[in-house]
Amino acid sequence: MSYYSALTKTAAIIIALIVIIAAAGIGYYIITQQAQPTKIIWVSTQLVPPEEQAFVKDQLLAEFTKETGIQVEFVGSSYEDLATRLESEEGAGKVTISLIGELHGGLDYFASKGWLEDLGKFGALSGRTFPKVLEDYSKLHGIKAYIPWMTATYVMVINKKAFNYLPDDLTQDDIMQGTSKWTYDAFLAWAKRLYEETGGPKVGFPAGPKGLFVRFLHGYLYPAFTGAQVKNFDSQDAVTMWEWLKELWQYVHPSSTTWDAMADPLLKEEVWIAWDHTARIKDAIATKPDDFIVVPVPAGPKGRGFILVIAGLAVPKGAPNEDAAWKLIEYLTRPGTQVKVLQNVGFFPSVNEATGAVPEGPLKILASGVNKQLGTTDALVALIPSLGAKGGDFKNVYITAFQRIVQNGEDIQAVISELKPQLMGLFEETGAPLPPPDV
Repeated sequence: MSYYSALTKTAAIIIALIVIIAAAGIGYYIITQQAQPTKIIWVSTQLVPPEEQAFVKDQLLAEFTKETGIQVEFVGSSYEDLATRLESEEGAGKVTISLIGELHGGLDYFASKGWLEDLGKFGALSGRTFPKVLEDYSKLHGIKAYIPWMTATYVMVINKKAFNYLPDDLTQDDIMQGTSKWTYDAFLAWAKRLYEETGGPKVGFPAGPKGLFVRFLHGYLYPAFTGAQVKNFDSQDAVTMWEWLKELWQYVHPSSTTWDAMADPLLKEEVWIAWDHTARIKDAIATKPDDFIVVPVPAGPKGRGFILVIAGLAVPKGAPNEDAAWKLIEYLTRPGTQVKVLQNVGFFPSVNEATGAVPEGPLKILASGVNKQLGTTDALVALIPSLGAKGGDFKNVYITAFQRIVQNGEDIQAVISELKPQLMGLFEETGAPLPPPDV
């Protein structure tokens, strides 16, 4: 064999080896890439408390990953932090969030900015029926902005012992059914009688640093007394409302300003009447279902104001792994999954097929009270406004008014007249509409 022939043969062998090695490397790369599981980020303002996050991660998402192979990083977030993060990612064109869990108001805001995908492109979810009111609310700014996920509200929980101290002309049935006699004036009279005849305050609110008392102020008292959450903030009707609250506060347990949730005070019988989010009083009812009953809130001069909480699931514009996010939406809205959510954290289903599966026991007590509140003839449904990152400023206006008027004793009209421009300025700055009701 000549020198050149040997060299050619050697070169051919080397080239063949290079091709084999390269092919093996490409094959390995393809295999390893295919073996990489899909992972998505789900950022939610709901189910954020530690025990609720544990349920989401250890039960809901563990089962979803087992079924689909899709890994989910659940990130609990404040309303303000989510809005800031989403704005930053959308502005930079580098979206990392695949799924959002947020309240209607926040999703309305995101849709108005063009930050959400139109979920209509995925088609209908089979095997589940969403109530018309939820379907209607989920269509925002010309798109199907979100899929209804959970609902909730805030209610009053009564220790049955309190019914032994009812004021004249008010019956237990009036309270349980939410009749025209169950008013804030009647509530005040009841609180006063409980205080005088039991030797201490028996009414409590979650007015601590992380409590939801602000929702009582803007979504319950303001609509009930003024007919609106915002526009009548400094009206004479609002003055009447604050005068009522100042009088009631004499009979409210002083630890209310330290309580973030009312289940524990109810169980310890520190209070016999409490107002809170359904998810935050569930444990009290589950622990002692024979002791408590859930009732509609009282009515004011303008009606029975209360907040309907609608949480939805949305996909950000430009999100990675949209199909995986849609699979998670499908899983989270299954009737069986929704019943698990109700059983574990107290949020109510968004699909009709799940409501009939609510088991007997404590959850029936909750469901009965919620349904009676929704069914009252004088209902004024309030929705939490959509202010994005300004949501915290909105809440601060009401809390500041409470602190200055009720706790510090400042002049009511002076305080609310001073704060009204700040409140209206938030809606002017963001372009958000004033929230219902608007009587």
